[in-house]
Amino acid sequence: MREILIVGGGYAGFYTAWGLEKTLRRGEARVTVVDPRPYMTYQPFLPEVTAGSVEARHAAVSLRRHLRRTRLVAGSVTGIRHADRTVTVRSARGDEYELGYDVLVVTAGAVTRTFPVPGLDRQAIGLKHVEEAVAVRDRLLTAFDQAASLPAGAPGRRKLLTVTFVGGGFSGVEGFGELLSLATAMLDRYPELGLDDLSFHLVEARERILPEVTDRPGAWVVRELERRGARVHLNTRLLSAVDGHVVLSSGEEYDSELIVWTAGNASNPVVHNHSDLPVDERGLLVVRPDLRAGTDEAPVPDVWAAGDDAAVPDLASDVPGARTVPNAQHAVRQGKRLAKNLVADLRGHRPRPYRHGSLGVVATLGLGRGVFEFRGIVVKGFPAWLMHRGYHVLAVPTWERKIRVLAVWLTAALFGRDLVSLASVQHPRDAFLAGAAPRGGQADRAA
Repeated sequence: MREILIVGGGYAGFYTAWGLEKTLRRGEARVTVVDPRPYMTYQPFLPEVTAGSVEARHAAVSLRRHLRRTRLVAGSVTGIRHADRTVTVRSARGDEYELGYDVLVVTAGAVTRTFPVPGLDRQAIGLKHVEEAVAVRDRLLTAFDQAASLPAGAPGRRKLLTVTFVGGGFSGVEGFGELLSLATAMLDRYPELGLDDLSFHLVEARERILPEVTDRPGAWVVRELERRGARVHLNTRLLSAVDGHVVLSSGEEYDSELIVWTAGNASNPVVHNHSDLPVDERGLLVVRPDLRAGTDEAPVPDVWAAGDDAAVPDLASDVPGARTVPNAQHAVRQGKRLAKNLVADLRGHRPRPYRHGSLGVVATLGLGRGVFEFRGIVVKGFPAWLMHRGYHVLAVPTWERKIRVLAVWLTAALFGRDLVSLASVQHPRDAFLAGAAPRGGQADRAA
């Protein structure tokens, strides 16, 4: 029986495994997915997780619940040696071992791209995983509680209510808009605070935000955010964030309690640094239109790839040499096509090339606000926000998740968003240690 090993359980990996379960005959092949997390993150929901509009667990799709005939290995692939048909896996405890395979599927996913900005590694939070979105939300809620206990004009109050997002792509703009919406809504529950106390900054190195949309909708988003009290810094880079003191290339400086880094993605290090597979100048795995690794002139047998780590030719584009955009829309459809192609190849049939035209782009800018664009058609405001929610509730996998998300949205519409911070759960032993008797104290006397 052939061994199919899938590196990564994100969009492309999850849908590849799910598709294989639906189409493989019993005994035809065994599928293994290696991923350090036991779930697939539905990343378009992360901005709403930061705002409390979606529960964190509902943005995570359990691998074990839905991949019932797939072997799941909890660990990270740290090396690929296709010459030996093996991968090296590191478990959560740190020990390493090797797994063999007959067919390899690389869907490791991208990682957050960072730069050597002083203080960034100590101060910033990303927005690529569920735990990061939860931490961003809890930090803001905790900051509100702390700021409300300080008198107006007190040192530190302004810093507590200052939020900085670095990166003006979809992830950054959506997360920024949702958190701004949450913060302004929370002012009704905090009479000690006012709109003037909030300070929200979006920093983008390029001359515009949202490169996936055309210039006019992008400019409208900037005006919309600024109308709501935010500052958008274009053509500006973050130079330093030491101790939360933000220094921008424009010369502006201020203190910020919360810094969120969303300045793009980079290919997974295991693909471009620790494998013997062909990569391009960006470190992405070279694949053919049918998602096989290699080129027509130099194919790599029994290796396939999809998602953010694959340089997939965009057959729907008129631009020569174009590659598909690394987004969820492509990763999901590539995973589905890859599953069909793997089965076709196993049965001696010819795999089909991946071709998918864009369905348009839609972004949330906070509760009741959004923007949508498709082939010159632009929708703004509340209708676009409804389109965003409608599309993603249909796109999130499994009916179980769709129903859970709809239930949370309905509850929030009736009773409002839950404004309780659970930041303490990130340090669960603190309460236990604080309650423990000190050495030489009551416990020793009782003994």
